[in-house]
Amino acid sequence: MSTPRYDRRDLLQAAGLGAATLLLPGCAGQLRRRNGSPETARPNIVFIMTDDHCAPAIGCYGSRVNRTPNIDRLGHEGMRFDSCFCTNAICAPSRAVILTGKHSHVNGLMTNSDQFDGAQQTFPKLLRQAGYQTTMIGKWHLKSAPTGFDHWEVLRGQGPYYNPALLTNDGESKYTGYTTDIITDRALAWLTSGRAPGRPFLLMCQHKAPHRNWQPGPKHLTLYDDVTIPEPATLFDDWAGRGTAARQQEMTISGHLSDDDLKLTPPNGLTEDQLALWNAAYEPRNEAFRRVQPTGPALVRWKYQRYVKDYLRCVASVDDNVGRLLAYLDESGLAHNTVVVYTSDQGWFLGEHGWYDKRWMYEESLRMPLLIRWPAGITPGTVNRDLCQNLDFAETFLDLAGVTIPDDMQGRSLVPLLKGRRPLNWRQAIYYQYFEHPAVHNVARHYGIRTQRYKLIYFYQLDEWELYDLKQDPDELQSVYGDPAYAAIAQELETDLRRLRTYYGASAVTD
Repeated sequence: MSTPRYDRRDLLQAAGLGAATLLLPGCAGQLRRRNGSPETARPNIVFIMTDDHCAPAIGCYGSRVNRTPNIDRLGHEGMRFDSCFCTNAICAPSRAVILTGKHSHVNGLMTNSDQFDGAQQTFPKLLRQAGYQTTMIGKWHLKSAPTGFDHWEVLRGQGPYYNPALLTNDGESKYTGYTTDIITDRALAWLTSGRAPGRPFLLMCQHKAPHRNWQPGPKHLTLYDDVTIPEPATLFDDWAGRGTAARQQEMTISGHLSDDDLKLTPPNGLTEDQLALWNAAYEPRNEAFRRVQPTGPALVRWKYQRYVKDYLRCVASVDDNVGRLLAYLDESGLAHNTVVVYTSDQGWFLGEHGWYDKRWMYEESLRMPLLIRWPAGITPGTVNRDLCQNLDFAETFLDLAGVTIPDDMQGRSLVPLLKGRRPLNWRQAIYYQYFEHPAVHNVARHYGIRTQRYKLIYFYQLDEWELYDLKQDPDELQSVYGDPAYAAIAQELETDLRRLRTYYGASAVTD
């Protein structure tokens, strides 16, 4: 078998720098500096982040399962990134990477059990020092209190889907209603009456949805009742082409969804009126299930439909609320000078390989949606396929604001890409590392490298390697590590993985 070789000329620049700079990380800042622009020209930044929203459940990414017209606006009126990936596919670590522009092992938050060190440098602090008003509303999930914000209202931990309490610097405020709506209500309240007109602002609006256990809002409880959601082709994958890690996980639709996940029991904490609406939607469905009592593949298919419809109902509420924010920007005249970003903290399995959840370096988990609308700088309807990561978000926001990017940040500004100019030394590979084991879902620790065509993963707890040719095997069904036809590719990727680990200071981190 003849396998095409990939071009390694730029792999030494995998971190986005020239070969000489790769050996001298301190020089990186010299490539990143940008002159500040006048106060009046600095754009506002509205950063909308959901939790576990995968790109295949967004219309403009080609969704087969749902429609998201308001989120799609950002792609149609801005830029859609098709090759955006996370550095560590789990909630709190991704948020810490976004705030700091540094990998998990550098910012100190490697698992959901860790507490974020709020004393460290973050991009909201740097924007605030540069005159921006900074506000954080919604899911924080970092255990320590937010720092670097003029105003914050955040959920306690994961927060509930209904009737949330929001923590503030002045105490706790309790609300009745659906959390996705309430987070948007509070964001609009700040935009309307909390900010100082004439000053640029950063608004981070971060939703709980569509995180497990996927409780739809009152407006969408019966959405999709009359349709069958298409199943992924790999719903009944047996993982025969992968290693030990894929077979020992605990995240299958067939065996690991709970009665709460499947809504066979109603949620706690609903008001009387909310519970009545909930029961009106779910009791007929549950009675039909009890009458049929499916087994085997039919039961898996029933679980898939129940799970994925609730997930998509939560996404529908997010989409409605994105529309509310965009409408305010239009009506207030702020839209032209406001950069609007939509993303999620990582990807998610919507039944692919028989799974739900995230954590893996496999594509469904690794890939993040990223849509950016910037009327002053982006040609509408453009698509970018260059490799980027959540590691780059902080640098991008600072660059947009004309703020010098600190030398110790590890990502790169996406602003040149937004303007349609791909730097000659743009990265040709990304680095990923997952640390949280032992933990829920039993996903083994691993790290790896991904190029445009290949992915090499090392499950270091198991001492097992996996290699995928994403052109020949986009669903990653068969590892070709150990295949003689790919021996040279594997060797080259292992070499470049070691270089990336050295560059990012991860070479001594295996825990």
